[in-house]
Amino acid sequence: MNLNRYRIEIAHKPELKDAEGAGLMTKASRYFGMEINDVRTIHILTVESCLDSASIEKVRTEIFTNPVTQISSTAPLDIDFDWCIWVGYRPGVKDNPGSTAVEAMEDVLSVRFSAAEGVYTSKRFCIKAPRLTKEDAVKIASELLANDIIQHWKVFSAKEWDKANGIGIIIPKVELNHTPTVSVVPVESDATLAEISRDRNLALNPNDIPVIRQYFSDPEIKKKRAEVGLSDPTDVELEYISQARSDHCNHNTFRGLFKYSDLGTGESRTIDNLFKTCIQQPTLNLKDKKDWVVSVLWDNAGAGKFDEDYNYVITGETHNSPSNMEAYGGAVTGIVGVYRDPLGTGKGARLVMGGYGFCTGYREYDGELKPRLHPRRLLDGVIEGVKDGGNKSGVPTPFGQVVFDNGYMGKCLVFVTAIGIMPSKVSGKPSHEKTTSEGELIIMSGGRVGKDGIHGVTASSEVFSANTPAGHVQIGDPYTQKKMHDFLLEVRDAGIIEFITDNGGGGLSSSIGETARFSNGCEVNLEKVPLKYEGLDQWEIWVSESQERMTIAIKPENLDRFMELSRLHAVESTVIGKYSSTGKLHIKYNDKTVAYVDMEFLESGFPQWEFEAEWIPPRLRGLYEPVIGQPADYNEVILDMMSRPNICAKSWICRQYDHEVQAGSVVKPLVGRERDINSDAAVLRPVIDSESGLAYSQAIIPFYSKIDAGHMTACTIDEAVRRIISVGGSLEHIGGVDNYCWPDIQFHPEKNPDGKFKAAQLVRSCEILKYLSLTYGIPLLSGKDSMYVDGHLPGKYGVTRKVSGLETMQFSAVGLVKDVKKCTTLDFKFADDLIYVIGLTKDELGAGEYYEMLGFTGLNVPEVDAASFMMLYKAMSVAMERELLASVHGVYRGGLATHLAMCSMAGNLGIDVDLSLLPVEKELRPDRLMFSESAGRFIVSISPENSAALEDIFKVLPVKCIGKVTASSKFVIKTDLEKVLVDVDVQDLKTAWKKPYGGLI
Repeated sequence: MNLNRYRIEIAHKPELKDAEGAGLMTKASRYFGMEINDVRTIHILTVESCLDSASIEKVRTEIFTNPVTQISSTAPLDIDFDWCIWVGYRPGVKDNPGSTAVEAMEDVLSVRFSAAEGVYTSKRFCIKAPRLTKEDAVKIASELLANDIIQHWKVFSAKEWDKANGIGIIIPKVELNHTPTVSVVPVESDATLAEISRDRNLALNPNDIPVIRQYFSDPEIKKKRAEVGLSDPTDVELEYISQARSDHCNHNTFRGLFKYSDLGTGESRTIDNLFKTCIQQPTLNLKDKKDWVVSVLWDNAGAGKFDEDYNYVITGETHNSPSNMEAYGGAVTGIVGVYRDPLGTGKGARLVMGGYGFCTGYREYDGELKPRLHPRRLLDGVIEGVKDGGNKSGVPTPFGQVVFDNGYMGKCLVFVTAIGIMPSKVSGKPSHEKTTSEGELIIMSGGRVGKDGIHGVTASSEVFSANTPAGHVQIGDPYTQKKMHDFLLEVRDAGIIEFITDNGGGGLSSSIGETARFSNGCEVNLEKVPLKYEGLDQWEIWVSESQERMTIAIKPENLDRFMELSRLHAVESTVIGKYSSTGKLHIKYNDKTVAYVDMEFLESGFPQWEFEAEWIPPRLRGLYEPVIGQPADYNEVILDMMSRPNICAKSWICRQYDHEVQAGSVVKPLVGRERDINSDAAVLRPVIDSESGLAYSQAIIPFYSKIDAGHMTACTIDEAVRRIISVGGSLEHIGGVDNYCWPDIQFHPEKNPDGKFKAAQLVRSCEILKYLSLTYGIPLLSGKDSMYVDGHLPGKYGVTRKVSGLETMQFSAVGLVKDVKKCTTLDFKFADDLIYVIGLTKDELGAGEYYEMLGFTGLNVPEVDAASFMMLYKAMSVAMERELLASVHGVYRGGLATHLAMCSMAGNLGIDVDLSLLPVEKELRPDRLMFSESAGRFIVSISPENSAALEDIFKVLPVKCIGKVTASSKFVIKTDLEKVLVDVDVQDLKTAWKKPYGGLI
C-alpha cells in the first residue's frame, strides 16, 4: 500500500481574537510573570493515507476550515513570531481529535481508512514576545503546553524556522516491529516469583506468592494443564492473577483483619473484614427496611427506586494516580470511566448526571517540594479533563467541590460520580437482574485495545514515585463512548443483553474474569480482539485498560440483530469468545492455549491481609486547644475568612461545566440573584415529564482527620445529608456512596513508621460509617476505596520526602425529591424575613478554617450527635413539606458567620443578627460563635407570618430567631443586643470572596 503524507494548518483570521492564544498569554503572565504581546494558535492535521491531493483539498475546505473565521493551507501558514512552539502527541497516545477527523473524512469522501492510515493532530503556537529568551520558551513549552508523558514538543526561534517546510511531516505512529509471544515463567521458588513480580511490576502481595506457587505446583492441576499444552504459568496467567488480586480490584485492605488497640484506654480488639462488618452488613439490614432499595454492593453501581416505572443508579470512582501523571488524561479517563459504570449496571442505564471532587495542593504553592505537576497546572488539567468528559458526553455536571491541602502534593485526589436512570423492567423482567450462562457469546464493543492503560490497577495499588511507569495513563474519548452509550441502550430496549459490564481496571481480565463466575467458565480467543496496532503480546491484550469498551453477553440467536444495531451506530463490536460451565478460565490465541486457570482459584485459598492498628488519642500526639485572644477587628477577620482558598469563590470551575444539557436541571450549581453562589446540592429531573426529582450532594472534609478520622467521617456524612435536606430531598429516601482515599496503612519502621496509626484511623472511620448509616437510615448503595495516597517528592537540596495525603472520604448522597416545585435554595429572598438558626452551636473549632487561619490545629473537632440531629432533620422535613421556609442553607466549613455571608451575598440583601440569641450548648465568646463548625445546623429565613408555625414544629428543639434580613446592603452581626462586631457591605464580602481567583471567575 502506497501511503501519501499531507499537512493541513488551520488558524483564526488575523483580525479575530485567538482565545486559546489569549489563554496562554494569561497563564504565562500569571504563572511566570512573562510579558507576551500576542499568541496565535495553529492547528495541524497530518494525514497519512492513500488519498490524493484533490481529496485533501476537498476536506481542507469543506470540513476543517470555517471560511468566515479561519484561514488554512497545506503549506506552513506565514504567521509572524519571535518563538514558535510545536506540541504533538507521542506514538500510541489516544488522539481523539484525530479519530474524529478520520470519521469526518470518511463520511465526506465515502471512503474507509485502513488500519495503516490515519490522521494525527498537533499544534504550534506563534508567540510575539521580543524579550522572551530560549529558556523562557522552553519553560512555556514544558510547563504550560506539554506533558512529556504523552506529548513531545519543539521550540523554534524566528531565525531557526524553515518557512518552506515548517515543522515537516511528523507521524507519531506506533511501530512495534514485534512478534507477539507468550512467555512461560518458571517459579521454582517464592523468591523467584517475588523477583518476577518486581521485574514485571505485578505488585503481588508477599503473602499471595506461596499460594500462587502451590497452585501451579499441584500435581492434579499440572496434569490438567498438560492436557491443554501448558506447564509452568504463562505471563498471561500471572498478569491476570496480579490484576485480580490487586488491592484496587479485590479490596484486600477493606477485607483485611485489623488488630486494633487504643493507647489511651488500653482497649484492644480484632475487626475481621471492614467491608463486611461496616459496609455490607448495615446496608443489607437497611435494604430489608427500605422498600426503595433495589440493588446494592455487587454491580457496577447501586440502584434505587425512582418511581413505579424507573430506577436510578449511582456510583463513584477515583482516578488519582493517572491524574498525577497526566492531569487532563487522567481526569477525562476517570469521568468517562465512571460513566460506563451506570451503562454496565443491570441491563444498562442512561446517564443523567456527573459530579466531581478535587483535592490538590494549594494552587499558588511556592514551597520547596517539587511534584511532577505543580498543583496549579495539575488542577487546571483535571478541571479541563472532567469538563471534556462531561460536556462532550452530553451529560450535565451540576455539582462538585475543590479542597486544597499540602498533603495532596504527593498524590492528588480526583473523585468522579455518575447517576443514571433505567426502566424498572426490560422485556418484562427486572432491569437490575442479569447473569451469564453457558453458550452465550462474549462481545467486546467500543474502542480498540492498545498499550495504553497497562498495569493501571497495579500502579494504583502502589505508592506514587518518580519511578512509577507511565504506561497506565489513558486518555478517554467521550465521543466514541457517547456513540456506544446510545447503541447499547437501543440494544437493551430490544431485549438482547443478558449481561453487560465495563472494561475498566484490569480491562478484559477483570470484565470477563468476573462475569465468567456467573456461568462458571469461559473460553476467549484473544486473536479476535480488535487492536489499535499490531505487535501487542497476549498478556497486554488481556490486561490493557484502553478506554470506551464494554463486555456484553448475548445469546447466539441474537447476534445478527446486535451487529446490525452496532453498524447502525458506527460502533465496533466483535465476538471474542463464549461463556461455559467448565469451571475454567480458558484463553487461547490462534487456537493455542495461553491461560487455563480454575475459576474458583481466586475466590479461595489466599491469606487475608493483616494490619496492626494503633490509635493514639489527640492529646498523646501533642494536640491541644489553643489559648488565643479575641480579634480586635472582626470586619477584617470576616473579610479574610471569605478569601481563604477553601472558602472563596471557585465558580470559574463549575461555569465550564454544562449543567443544562438534557434539560433536567432544577437547582443549579450556582444560585442567587446573580447566579454566583454555590448551591447546597443539585436537583435534577431524570424523567422530564415527572414532577419528582433527584437531589445530589457530596461532602469532603479531610481536615478533621488531623484530629480524628472518625469525626471526619461523621461530619462528612452529616454535611452530605444536610445538603440533601436543604434543597428539599426526602429524609426517608437518601442513599450513600462512600469513596475512601487513604494513605498507606501497612506498618514499616523505615518506609511507613506511622502505618499503625493510619490503620487505626481507617478502623475508626469505618465504624462511624456503620453507625451513621444505620442511625440516619442511609444504605450504602455503592462505594470505592483507593488506597496509597502517598508520594515521594524531591525537596530542598534534592532530598526526597514522603508526603501522605490526609485520610479522606468523599461521601455522596442521592435523595428523592417528591415534588421539585417545593425545592429551596440558600439565598435570602425578601427584606424583613426572619433569620433562624436551627441546631446547637458548640465550642468546636478544632481543625476548622478559623483555627487554620490563625496557624492552629486545635483539639475540639466537631462531633455528630446523630440521634439528636435526626429529630431536627425530621422537623426540618415537615417545615419543608409545608413550604414555610423561604431559604435554607447548611452551616459548613468556616462556621455560621461565613455561611450567613453566603446567604446575604446570594440574595444581595443585608442582615441584622444578634449572636447572643443563638441556641448554644454553653456560653461562648463571639469569635467561637461566629466560626465554630458544629455539625447539625441550618440557617433559614421565613416570612414573619410563618414564625409561629415554624416554632411549633420544632418546639423543644434548639431553634432560635437571631435577627432579620434587611433591605440595606449592610451585613451586621451584633452581640449582647448592642455591641456591633461586624458591619461591612455585602458587596465588600463578595469582593473579598471572589478576589483570590478573580482573574479566572
